[in-house]
Amino acid sequence: MLRENLKMALRQLRTQRTYTALTIIGLSVGLAGGLLLFLFVQHHLSTDRHHAKFDRTFRVMTDLYLDDGTVEHNAESALPMAQTLRRDYPQVEQAAFLMMNRELTVSVRRRGQATPLRFQEHTGTGLVEPQWFDILSYTWLQGNPQTALREPNTVVLTESWAKRYFGDENPIGKTLTLNNKTEAIVTGLLAEPPTTTDTNLGLFISIATLKTLDPGYEATSWYFLNSTNRVYVTLKDPAMVTSLSATFPALSKKQYGDLSKVFRFSIQPLREVHFDVARGGETIRESLVWSLGAVGMLLIVAACINFVNLATAQALRRSKEVGIRKSLGSSRGQLMSQFLLETALIMVAATTMALLIVVTTLPLFNNWTQLNLLLRFNGQTGVCIGLLLLGMVLLAGGYPAVVLSGFSPLAVLRGKLVSSSVGRGITVRQALVVTQFVICQALIIGALVVARQVRYVQQADLGFRKDNVVVVRLPDNNRSTLTAFRQQLSQYPAVQSVSFNHRSPANDQLFGGSFKFDNRPDWEPYPVRERLADADYLRTYGLTLVAGRNVMVSDTIREYLINETLLHQLGFHDPKQVLGKTMQYHLSAAPMPIVGVVKDFHLKSLREPIGPCLIASKTDRYAQASIRITGQDPAQTLDRIRQAWQQLYPNDVFEYTYLDEQLARFYQTEMLMARLINVFTGIAILICCLGLYGLVSFVVVQRTKEIGVRKVLGASVASIVTLLSSDFLKLVFSALLIASPIAGYVMNGWLQDFAYRVSLSWWIFALAGMLAVIIALLTVSYQSLKAALVNPVKSLRAE
Repeated sequence: MLRENLKMALRQLRTQRTYTALTIIGLSVGLAGGLLLFLFVQHHLSTDRHHAKFDRTFRVMTDLYLDDGTVEHNAESALPMAQTLRRDYPQVEQAAFLMMNRELTVSVRRRGQATPLRFQEHTGTGLVEPQWFDILSYTWLQGNPQTALREPNTVVLTESWAKRYFGDENPIGKTLTLNNKTEAIVTGLLAEPPTTTDTNLGLFISIATLKTLDPGYEATSWYFLNSTNRVYVTLKDPAMVTSLSATFPALSKKQYGDLSKVFRFSIQPLREVHFDVARGGETIRESLVWSLGAVGMLLIVAACINFVNLATAQALRRSKEVGIRKSLGSSRGQLMSQFLLETALIMVAATTMALLIVVTTLPLFNNWTQLNLLLRFNGQTGVCIGLLLLGMVLLAGGYPAVVLSGFSPLAVLRGKLVSSSVGRGITVRQALVVTQFVICQALIIGALVVARQVRYVQQADLGFRKDNVVVVRLPDNNRSTLTAFRQQLSQYPAVQSVSFNHRSPANDQLFGGSFKFDNRPDWEPYPVRERLADADYLRTYGLTLVAGRNVMVSDTIREYLINETLLHQLGFHDPKQVLGKTMQYHLSAAPMPIVGVVKDFHLKSLREPIGPCLIASKTDRYAQASIRITGQDPAQTLDRIRQAWQQLYPNDVFEYTYLDEQLARFYQTEMLMARLINVFTGIAILICCLGLYGLVSFVVVQRTKEIGVRKVLGASVASIVTLLSSDFLKLVFSALLIASPIAGYVMNGWLQDFAYRVSLSWWIFALAGMLAVIIALLTVSYQSLKAALVNPVKSLRAE
């Protein structure tokens, strides 16, 4: 019986080639989009869950509660925190300190090579306590996790990093030179850890090595807080987190005294770390991940709706088949199983095509998302795809099967089957098409809003010039070396100006602290952000001086420039009134005068409002050279900059980046979201077009004789096309009324993440509606014109 049903199903699908092709295309595209988003969501939701102690591992953080009521959320903790937790708190099973992503120059001498290979590492390195490996799970290939990092000048490598440094040689016992001064021995080798982690390290350095790498670092100080410092703990029981948190105020009081009201400790489950954007997570909120997952499900729903519309559009064409089979004794259950079998075959074909699409497009998708997603047929993926297929067969195939198998054989054979016989099909299908267009128009609105916001942040006036600025790392800030570097660069006509500074005007890290203004008895209740730079900083970045003068050439802080925001927060409106007033910043032992006011410029991305800022000179903090070039023949200019740099720093790796490229990284998530929503909006539009095509096919069949009569009575082609199109345009407008408030609410919430943002103008919704109308008209017009151009004699003869 099954064999015969299978033959009949295959014969039916071959006979209706157009219907089969449209159905498979719609389902496969929708499934492919849903699977890609499933892999994306799965990656983010599985981050760090491979660790054996995941459910009882936490991160300890130090937030700053300022006197003005604001809170600075930080992920860091001081180095002594881990030792204190291990020693004094019974709730803690283990605690470890990590200084993550410390920039290093790594030199390796290989056999047969006269000069060492040098690598400039920006990410993937970390100084850790040996207890780190008791908290997070790693697979050790060589070495002892208990002793590998106990001694100073020892390191542990992962397989890929060992291969990069030493090729196929055994790395154990070999030597790495760190920052051209510290020799470290490889004492352990780890298997490559999963990429789904926020602590993706390849070079682990013993924390005892910090004494030689950074002799000035005060390892016992609770005030040495840095954005790279982390403390992780494993509790004996996850329920103990409440009792441990209750002890933190006393610990802060003990270490900070009266400042304990500012320095407050908190603890965070490991599962929340990845999505903690406020504390420097992966810049993607959990709500956004779930939203993209919902988009994937909506694509699959839209594909199922498309299938239902196309399947039921075939109802009248197969009505005689159903009538004859019922007259010959087929039961409704047999007919339903037949139609469900056809659905299953379509689903299998669509799934196969969807998997091929995913495999083909996954490299491009990975390039967009900067992830390494793989389509693995493991238990989780297999169960997901299996349940999805079963649900689609039962839900998407169930309704058409019920409709087709429910025809009355007497009505069919007498030719009296009308639309009401199709289970009120036209009403149901109209609702399904409206649902499709709600999804489609909501995505169109979202795509327009995201594109507009991305364009806004890319073109916004930042208060400084970001074009043609090359940023070069400085291995050291020796004054004579910097002077020589400037002199060599000044000989090149293509170099317009050079500034040595700690950071560019806008960057992703906050540097600053407390300050005291003029004769006021108390320190100000809010921090000021610092930009430590030389006298050429303003000229190189095009910062505008609105009052006073620029700072003089100096190696130490002797005077300040402030921005307009700080001017206003100090209570002044006229910039000239603040000139000559003094400030005492925490980096200077004595008050120094304010000599100028600069126009406000953005200190971070446009998600953050502009804060109070000062500019001062301090040579020992300079970490980079900012070089403004003409932009003519940039390759030759960069080559000359490289030559000058390598003469002064022969033992280091030359690296550069353009400032505008640095700033573009602020909005990687937004640009990724724009790409994804554009692609999946296109998929939704395609599916909607196929669904609409299915419904108009049904309507044309239903109204064939009516069209013939109207043509005989003199109706024009245009009037018939208008007649057939008007009903569908009503569905589109109904969908717009439903989609607009939903999309408006969601996108308004997304825009709240930006301090500077576009508005949700009415024309965005009007444009989305117009695009939907155009799409609907283009889809409907083909079938409508085809029906309107049919000879009325043939229409009147139609059964």
